[in-house]
Amino acid sequence: MPHTPPSDTPAVRRRAVLAAAATAAAAPALTGLAASSAAAAPAAGAASAGVPGKRPRALPGGGDLGPNVLVFDPSTPDIQARLDAVFRQQESAQFGAGRYALLFKPGVYHGLNAQLGFYTSIAGLGLSPDDTTINGDVTVDAGWFGGNATQNFWRSAENLALVPASGTNRWAVAQAAPFRRMHVRGGLNLAPSGYGWASGGYIADSRIEGQIGPYSQQQWYTRDSAIGSWLNGVWNMVFSGVEGAPAQSFPDPPYTTLDTTPVSREKPFLYVDGGGAFRVFLPAKRTNARGVSWGNGTPRGTSLPLSRFYVARPGVRAATLNQALAQGLDLLLTPGVYHLDQPLRVTRADTVVLGLGYATLIPDNGVTALKVADVDGVRLAGFLIDAGPVNSPTLLEVGPPGASRDHSANPTTVQDVFVRIGGAGAGKATTSMVVNNRHTIVDHTWVWRADHGEGVGWETNRADYGVVVNGHDVLATGLFVEHFNKYDVQWYGQRGRTIFFQNEKAYDAPNQAAIQNGAVKGYAAYKVGDKVTAHEGWGLGSYCFYNADPTIVQHHGFAAPNAPGVRFHDLLVVSLGGQGQYEHVINDLGAPTSGTSTVPSTVVSYP
Repeated sequence: MPHTPPSDTPAVRRRAVLAAAATAAAAPALTGLAASSAAAAPAAGAASAGVPGKRPRALPGGGDLGPNVLVFDPSTPDIQARLDAVFRQQESAQFGAGRYALLFKPGVYHGLNAQLGFYTSIAGLGLSPDDTTINGDVTVDAGWFGGNATQNFWRSAENLALVPASGTNRWAVAQAAPFRRMHVRGGLNLAPSGYGWASGGYIADSRIEGQIGPYSQQQWYTRDSAIGSWLNGVWNMVFSGVEGAPAQSFPDPPYTTLDTTPVSREKPFLYVDGGGAFRVFLPAKRTNARGVSWGNGTPRGTSLPLSRFYVARPGVRAATLNQALAQGLDLLLTPGVYHLDQPLRVTRADTVVLGLGYATLIPDNGVTALKVADVDGVRLAGFLIDAGPVNSPTLLEVGPPGASRDHSANPTTVQDVFVRIGGAGAGKATTSMVVNNRHTIVDHTWVWRADHGEGVGWETNRADYGVVVNGHDVLATGLFVEHFNKYDVQWYGQRGRTIFFQNEKAYDAPNQAAIQNGAVKGYAAYKVGDKVTAHEGWGLGSYCFYNADPTIVQHHGFAAPNAPGVRFHDLLVVSLGGQGQYEHVINDLGAPTSGTSTVPSTVVSYP
């Protein structure tokens, strides 16, 4: 068995000094089988605003999914060659414009190894993962980056059964790389070849029959799944609703285990029905969930035909997308980059905005990319918001200021929606994501102020706040927020809950004065508002790597009022290689980090 790294391995990312192998060129479409439905797709921008004085003609639903959605069935020739062509293009294109979805119709496939690069999603098109079986692998490794997996972002696998060729599938990813609704008939290795640095990750609604080996993975969150066994832990391994999860033992081993997940609703997904038509399945809400949602026949939920969706293609105007929404259509964003000169406005209850292949929204001229009204049941899933060069006050607003309606029966879900400021070019935003609607579930997000790539610098990609939660009764499951100039997370709503949090403070703070927060040294990674009387969190970690000025001291990673209803379980702070230090973990509680030793300081229970 390969050596399991000890918990004090200096797994320092050094992203700021490691060159990102990136390309800024737009990616050409690859030859493949483009998915389509009976309805013809309108040209980009068609009927977007209409003629002045005339009512715009209605937009059609359905349509062609475009050249960057490759659809395979077991009889498709040269599948491996097509997979390899996408991978060659996307392997190191960290900040490129290529976006791809690889979709497999139900059936059995043999001898495939689908290697996934940047902005590549692979998924089965059945109602159950077991409808689509690949005898082979869906692989993520880190050869492009010298065996370092800490930058293996923006890729996903969903709704497939795998029979790994060697018995174990390799999935060495970092942030924004979900592994959802998968059935692995074997084991899962979460580390790169050679067991180099790794910083992930997220699994949900999946069954892994064998052992999951994180090896060098610093942290991981697994939700509502079933696993054979779990091998080891480095800093922060969190489980909720996972059959076969290791017992609660934080900090040694660093396992935080909840028997169930309080509320969950799985991500919408595309599938084909018995007649070969595309539909979108909307899984039902579960409370106190444990195990997979698909294990006993047809999953619970509802289904929508593709004709209910405006199938968007890159180049379409924001006005057209808003017309489609106002007309009552949902949105399916096919792979590509979308520039928005006005916010997308979701005002209808139960609206679905679903992206394929990491469809990317870029707000121009300082607008907000997407705004949701105070309505029930909106589902946002599977897309990336990239800040534009003109500062946006916000990038995503889930509910208007002052939203107060009770959405407990039918909450909004934000799933695999990722936010980036800088990296692919200049970008600025004062606040990335604001959650105002009550009962919202934020299920796996990575909100990232870039620390490498283009357009990166303390003021160049200025972004003061990552996630701000004003709504009451909000639940976050899998919250990754990194590198903001001030607070990474601010939580003002009552009865908020977070299960798993991963954070790094901004690497590039030039000096102590730049992060000074009044009399406090530095802004907490996770700040609960002073007036909050009820809040709870499990398995939260914050790391510092102040490489611009290693003498910087951060007073604490977490800040919260001292109230009986405010409780935290299993907190840690880590100084990566001694580049900056923490004095405490939460408020004035917890030992300081020490020297150059990359060993967590922990607090098992607060207060």
